[in-house]
Amino acid sequence: MNKIFEKTLSIFLRIGISIILLVILFHSKEIDIHSLLDHIRSANKPLLLLVFSFTFLNYILCFFRWNMLLKAADIHLPIKRVIMSFCGGIFFSLFLPSSIGGDFARSIDLAKHTQKTKEVIATVFMDRLSGYVGLVIIALFSLFLGWKMVNNDIAVLASVAIIVLVLIFILLILFNKFLYTKVNNFLHTPKSGRIRESIKNLLEEIHYFRDKKKVLLKSLILSLIIQASGPVVFYITASALGVSGVSLLYFFIFVPIIGAITLLPIAIGGFGIRESTSVFLFAKAGIDGIAATAIALLNSYFILIFGVIGGIIYVFTLHYRRIQHSASP
Repeated sequence: MNKIFEKTLSIFLRIGISIILLVILFHSKEIDIHSLLDHIRSANKPLLLLVFSFTFLNYILCFFRWNMLLKAADIHLPIKRVIMSFCGGIFFSLFLPSSIGGDFARSIDLAKHTQKTKEVIATVFMDRLSGYVGLVIIALFSLFLGWKMVNNDIAVLASVAIIVLVLIFILLILFNKFLYTKVNNFLHTPKSGRIRESIKNLLEEIHYFRDKKKVLLKSLILSLIIQASGPVVFYITASALGVSGVSLLYFFIFVPIIGAITLLPIAIGGFGIRESTSVFLFAKAGIDGIAATAIALLNSYFILIFGVIGGIIYVFTLHYRRIQHSASP
């Protein structure tokens, strides 16, 4: 009962944080609700349709990246079954902490079906890690090209530095033999607690991908395309809202930072954080608060649309998944 209470409280706290951030944003002097709504209503519809298409393409690429990692882990499933779990992940990411909350949902769903829990979780982790590597590469390359545009801004430089350091730390633990051995040894000590075996098995599965260099390279290429499309989507959205004269490079510098911050498990689906961070960062490019909020809200709106579509697919295939689960060994 205590665990259930803690989980419920944690979810409500994160929902509260999302709501508080949005309320603070909408009640700031810069943001007038009526002007914001008028701004969104007057957006160029064909350009928004293009944004919708780009977002849909992004989800397709994300799906193929995960499916490729599943096959590399010797998990061969009908594409229809993988789509169901993937759609469930998109749907649940709307309600679970951070933008990666849906990862847990698709892991649980497919693990139950395949009875290969640690292997499935490892593919989801590698899928997310590949995306994060792509994000860091885009952020660093964009910052290099737009160094003068940033003008030694402490917030931007510190954000990119933290994002890079987090990646280095994760890669060292996973793929450095010395550190991997140290962590593995620690997991054999009494201090590691009950989760020792689970973490140990997961690390071993993730370590297995070290020998899958071609798969990792293909995954990275897909991740670079996916991460590069994010700034383009924000830029087209800005254009649809009438924002002009702002260099595309600003979007390539700021959007990876926004994406990384929404990974933090402090809000539901990244809502509230995405909007607040967008207003803060895009102000440095000369975009006013109303336009920046509108850009972020439209981005969240498309995420919501695809989440709902994913939920519909997930719910209407519930019977099929139960039959498949009963038939699985």
